[in-house]
Amino acid sequence: MDQVDIAIIGGGVIGSAVAFNLLSLDPKLSVMVIERDPTYRTASSALSASSIRQQFSTPINIAMSQFGMTFLKDIGTHLTVDDEAPDIALVESGYLYLATERGASTLSQNFAIQRQAGVDIALLEPAALAERFPWLSTEDLALGALGLSGEGWFDGYSLLQAFRRKARSLGAVYVTASAIGFDQDRRGITAVTLDTGRKVACGKLVNAAGPQAGQVAALAGIQLPVRPEKHCVFVFDCKEAPQGCPLLIDPSGVYFRPEGRFFIGGPPPQPAADPDDEALEVDYHLFEDVLWPALAARVPAFEAIKLVSAWAGHYEMNLFDHNAILGTPPDLPNFYFANGFSGHGMQHAAAAGRGVAELVLFGEYRSMDLSLLNFDRLLRNEPICELNII
Repeated sequence: MDQVDIAIIGGGVIGSAVAFNLLSLDPKLSVMVIERDPTYRTASSALSASSIRQQFSTPINIAMSQFGMTFLKDIGTHLTVDDEAPDIALVESGYLYLATERGASTLSQNFAIQRQAGVDIALLEPAALAERFPWLSTEDLALGALGLSGEGWFDGYSLLQAFRRKARSLGAVYVTASAIGFDQDRRGITAVTLDTGRKVACGKLVNAAGPQAGQVAALAGIQLPVRPEKHCVFVFDCKEAPQGCPLLIDPSGVYFRPEGRFFIGGPPPQPAADPDDEALEVDYHLFEDVLWPALAARVPAFEAIKLVSAWAGHYEMNLFDHNAILGTPPDLPNFYFANGFSGHGMQHAAAAGRGVAELVLFGEYRSMDLSLLNFDRLLRNEPICELNII
């Protein structure tokens, strides 16, 4: 039987960020990352729209994004390997949240929380919005919140590979397999059985399995409310493209942003017929029936757009409160969760990776207090109310 100090199930951006931080904190550790698909063809990390914002309604999510943006801006310091710094194509063009009269009060309340947390943001009335973004239809708007710095988008696949490459350079071993069973005793989980027939003994185990996290937790007899939820992303072209465009969140729930010479966008979350369905077929009717009408109503130039391509990826949805689940369950003190990011995993990977690594090694969070996100809130039935969910 193989023996490692720490095994991590899931080698996406979260698992690789945990591995990197563990070995940065203690280079003598033996760390194994168990990843079912090293091509990442269907991985959430590879199929993400990969954006980062500070416009959350809860201080914990704001702080994680602030940590993440600082990390991304200085990524060469953290993730350079063999004098080669990763290029994640970071674009700091901000988010623009729009609200009608119905949502203006909530937007104002969020703005106050964000400003108190040090977010660089402006609250704009319709006249100011029209002056700044002349391509925007503002007739039904009451307010807009614009991130002036610290928000934007990046190449998520490059970030995943940068974490993975750095973790491997520090000694992490990646194996291609899926976990199919655990050995347990009074101390917790003692070994992981893989579908290759291999068994790996471990001192500690991290669940970073993304949309499959609930299935992995079930192997230990734990009910973790994390399921895959499909989101479709559409790439479109516009001949008279709006200039100076941030990532815009419409009151309808539709979003869009520039992507090179094109744009990408998506509809609001759609109810899943089967919460365990892992199929990734694109629902093209959403473009015609939901996305395009909302785009054209908000940006008149988008009445004439051309669909270029599309893809579908999974959020690892936390059905309890749509926020990350960290920490350990009461009866398995060596089984750590890094799950349920619900679409925030790419932007919060740096903070979560650091926090989970500190919890594994020191039994406490040191860089920032993430205890509000611990698993025990589920047992107490105390959900975190995050209003800005995309």
